[in-house]
Amino acid sequence: MIKSMTGYGKSSVVTSSKSVVIEIKTLNSKQLDLNARIAPLFRERDSEIRSIVSRELERGKIDLTITCENIAAASNFVIDENLAKAYFDSLTQLSSYVGNKVESDIFAQTLRMPEVVKSTQEALSDELWEKVNQALIETCNKVNAFREQEGAVLAADLEKRVKLIYNMVDDVEPFENERIVKQREKLEKLLAELSANYDANRLEQEMIFYLEKLDITEEKVRLRKHCNYFIDTLNDTTSNGKKLGFIAQECGREINTLGSKSNHFEMQQIVVCMKDELEKIKEQLANVL
Repeated sequence: MIKSMTGYGKSSVVTSSKSVVIEIKTLNSKQLDLNARIAPLFRERDSEIRSIVSRELERGKIDLTITCENIAAASNFVIDENLAKAYFDSLTQLSSYVGNKVESDIFAQTLRMPEVVKSTQEALSDELWEKVNQALIETCNKVNAFREQEGAVLAADLEKRVKLIYNMVDDVEPFENERIVKQREKLEKLLAELSANYDANRLEQEMIFYLEKLDITEEKVRLRKHCNYFIDTLNDTTSNGKKLGFIAQECGREINTLGSKSNHFEMQQIVVCMKDELEKIKEQLANVL
């Protein structure tokens, strides 16, 4: 069963001190295009995170967001108390020395002075990473489930359009003999207008040679086979949008040959309808994984 490249998934991990949210959105793309926004705490696992997402989701334009919030009071900073006191005393003396009458919060200014408040690098625990790792895989599974649902809708539409093309091959057949008769009559009329003597046997040979070039039996057989192969691939257990695209190209070649050999208005109308359906198929295949 095919999968769409459009998908969405979201999971969360909550511990006594952290709340981690993982969100993945995917759209269609010819290659893997992964855009990851990862909270600083998990940056050391960046390559591993990308590897998991690439393995599970394979292809498409993927937006991954991992956010992390502290539930408990933040403790990833330290205050240099001695340096703060030195700054505070110096600023207080300076304010008194210059006769500063402007009301100001010297304590707040002290906290903003260089090196007073320093952030510390929080380490990612193995326990938290294991939970986030599982949640990441769970989110990818949700995306794939979404893709399968969208793929089922795409598959139904694609199968309907391929069957329309298959049935249109039958619609061409009633006009084939009529086309040959008209071409023969047209050539005979032109020869009659020339008022020239000609060998009837030679004319018959040339007519057979000319009409054989207009024969579309092989094109019809190949087009039907391509349509059947398309549906078989569509219903395969694995999704293969690129393979379906190649089969659609082969269908297009046979349809174009049918059009070039038609020489008949009604047949050409049917070929135009085939091309219209094939174009819609190609548009849908752009979103198939």
